[in-house]
Amino acid sequence: MATTPDKKTQVLDFTTYKATHKLKVLAARPFDLTTEGNLTPERINRYCASAVDFKLLYGTERIDDATMNALFELAEEAQVHDKMQKMQAGEVLNVIQGYPSENRSVLHTATRDFFEQPQTSEIARAAAHDAKAEVLKLKDFIDKLDRDGTFTDLIMIGIGGSDLGPRAHYFALQHLLKKNRNVRFICNLDPDDTASAMLGIDLKKALVVVVSKTGTTLETLSNEMFVKRYFTEAKLKPEEHFVTVSLKGSPLDDRSKYLECFYMWDWIGGRYSTTSMVGGVMLSFAFGFNVFWEFLRGANAMDKAVLNPDPKQNLSLIAALLGIWNRTFLHYPSLAIIPYSQALWRYTAHIQQLDMESNGKHIDKHGNVVTFDTGPILWGEAGTNSQHSFFQMIHQGTTVVPLEFVGFKESQMQKDNVYNGTTSQQKLLSNLFAQMLGLATGQTNENPNKVFEGNRPSHLLLGKQLTPHALGALLSFFEHKIAFQGFIWNINSFDQEGVQLGKVLANKIIGCFAAQNEQLKETQLYPLGDALLRQLDTF
Repeated sequence: MATTPDKKTQVLDFTTYKATHKLKVLAARPFDLTTEGNLTPERINRYCASAVDFKLLYGTERIDDATMNALFELAEEAQVHDKMQKMQAGEVLNVIQGYPSENRSVLHTATRDFFEQPQTSEIARAAAHDAKAEVLKLKDFIDKLDRDGTFTDLIMIGIGGSDLGPRAHYFALQHLLKKNRNVRFICNLDPDDTASAMLGIDLKKALVVVVSKTGTTLETLSNEMFVKRYFTEAKLKPEEHFVTVSLKGSPLDDRSKYLECFYMWDWIGGRYSTTSMVGGVMLSFAFGFNVFWEFLRGANAMDKAVLNPDPKQNLSLIAALLGIWNRTFLHYPSLAIIPYSQALWRYTAHIQQLDMESNGKHIDKHGNVVTFDTGPILWGEAGTNSQHSFFQMIHQGTTVVPLEFVGFKESQMQKDNVYNGTTSQQKLLSNLFAQMLGLATGQTNENPNKVFEGNRPSHLLLGKQLTPHALGALLSFFEHKIAFQGFIWNINSFDQEGVQLGKVLANKIIGCFAAQNEQLKETQLYPLGDALLRQLDTF
């Protein structure tokens, strides 16, 4: 039977903050966006902050000055600025006090921390030095590929953070794809995923990147062996086509079996790894090393911006506080991320993992069960298509869904058309702004079917244009928003124990399949698994 730690061992900090009690009182009567005269141009201008390539507009949230002041007090009591500095300096933050845990630094920022200001600690400097060495090794590798012209296709094999982040960023920059370059992704154990990815590929010109931090990920290794079979059946040597990204010394760190081995480190979690070699090899192959370099520069610029001690100009912190207000105090269970950019059509899937795997926790950093709501259910799609899908429920459903919009002043590819007096980009932005205002103010009508209650909160992260630099800043914005929330809730945003139970049980059932394949008698390795397998025999 599962047990929970003794809740008496530690008083949960979040529940004792003075600001927490203030916010509970304020949450009983949140700001009413539907009252005539409450949502004004002055309010739009006042609740606005800027950093790097973006503005954060949050006047359409259910907040006022009293709420924001209390939220800023909450951040101060939780010492988020100090904790962010410690994280970027390499102090051990991935830990559960008093219980076995990963007990690691959290240094994904080090994978791009070699541009302007020097690192703040010896640990961070060493991590950035190692990361930059891999980046320079990658540059040499990509330069050689460009000179040789051997490879035109890349097949990336990974799962979770080794797939979602790189894939989302590939599509976000696909308009920059180099001539004679193509990328395909394999993540699912479903054999159809591999079989479809391999359709029509000239294997002689294909480079395969296998990504697994430990070199033991079941899905990734199974798919690697599957793809290798294609090469061996074509009388090609896999070691001349396969590249790995893994920990130094892992089973995938073997130059006798691979064309090249790139490294990541135990201080970077999979979902935070896109700016490491996990994303770097594929992005550099597809778009060129300079694009990847600009992407890193953008991420680093936002990393520095979130160290700003002024909370009113810290975009990630403001977004984190708004999320806590909506989730913990107003008790809204989910958050929809809606990018008004088709290039970001897979981005919500990445942020979904980043957020839900980080802050989907019911245990605090001292092993106590929390008594409040933590990370929301996160979902979404690109606008404007989403307006014609689930926005009916968002506008008139019985469950309030806060929204985090992302939009850009200019189109990415700078090709547009004027129709009925406006460009498509202007129409896109008109739809984005209309959703924000309509959700906030609602609509009255004698026909009850046309009534919109309003008070549906949202905010907008607005950029000028989705460039590689802006994309890096966007990634960093979300990473730090999630980290700030974990700091305030006092949960560990950097482990993922919830992923492990399913893996253990899956291996037991795999054992049942293996026994069946070998035509063994009743195995009783895992009776529940055997019972489920017998259901397959009825087909």
